[in-house]
Amino acid sequence: MLRSVITGSGSYIPENIQANEAFAQHQFYANGRQLPQDATEIVKKFKSITGIEERRYAFDDQLASDIGSIAAKAAIADSGANPETIDQLILAHNFGNVLLDNIQSVAVPSLACLVKHQLGISNPACVAYDILFGCPGWLQGLIQADAFFKAGIAKKALIVGTETLSRVIDQYDRDSMIFSDGAGAVVVEYQETTADGPGLLSASVQTHTLEEVNYINMGISSYPGCDPRTRYIKMNGRKVYEYALTHVPLAMKDCIDKSGVPITAIKKIFIHQANEKMDEAIIERLYQLYDLPAPGDVMPMSIQWLGNSSVATIPTLYDLVRKNKIQPHHLLPGDVILFASVGAGMNINAVCYRY
Repeated sequence: MLRSVITGSGSYIPENIQANEAFAQHQFYANGRQLPQDATEIVKKFKSITGIEERRYAFDDQLASDIGSIAAKAAIADSGANPETIDQLILAHNFGNVLLDNIQSVAVPSLACLVKHQLGISNPACVAYDILFGCPGWLQGLIQADAFFKAGIAKKALIVGTETLSRVIDQYDRDSMIFSDGAGAVVVEYQETTADGPGLLSASVQTHTLEEVNYINMGISSYPGCDPRTRYIKMNGRKVYEYALTHVPLAMKDCIDKSGVPITAIKKIFIHQANEKMDEAIIERLYQLYDLPAPGDVMPMSIQWLGNSSVATIPTLYDLVRKNKIQPHHLLPGDVILFASVGAGMNINAVCYRY
């Protein structure tokens, strides 16, 4: 039988570390008014809620396409694939290339085309395009590649998730401390395998756009003195939290049930690194749907030191665990894992995969 198999992975973790202490001198506002709490107190409470101690920012001269190219090159090298044999180059992002101190997003040419250019791929049959799907964008790229394979359109894909969220945050907003920069990528190939061999087993995708559509959006600064024509990433944290706890476990269960694999066989869950407490609550609710306690070692985390890099969190986390860089987590051939993400749209997706 044929399945979509990840044959290589790569990531780029910026070296520019921004610890929580860097925000202790900030002035935080909400609804046009300065918050009465001391900034140090705000930062301390932020860590207790999100688990984030530090995050990474790209260097001033790096664009999202630049760091995406680094992750893509690493994934290709890891897979041993000939870049000229790649049929689809799918790149997930949300804000394009944003120059430092310039909030304007540049997405022409597409970031996928820029990455293809930087990789030096000359084959015109390698189709490069971007995907906008909120934080679940990279995982949706994996699902799309699998669909292209099954349709006979492609046999090998490079899927990249890259983001420089540090360029679109409002420094006066507490939520600015959540976001970070980074990139991750995988090479996926449609390969012959056995029934219990590696590959993508199932997927589940949902979009909710009624009252949920603006839970994450672009809005004006929290500081009343800022130019109202400039937009920053904004989030209704409470609504996002409630939405995620209600819908994400159900989508994950749907994916697991479609795979035919019992939840007790799931070795690791690679969930979008959005908020430590939220992710833990999602996992607990998932296992409650099966009347089971959540295993203590099922969910590797990187948010504590990498923050939330949107589309890059899952491929980066997967690459780090796969290469034994987040102890004590590791993967062995035959392990069944679950990918899951949630983000602006609001969108949710999940993929069940045998390593």
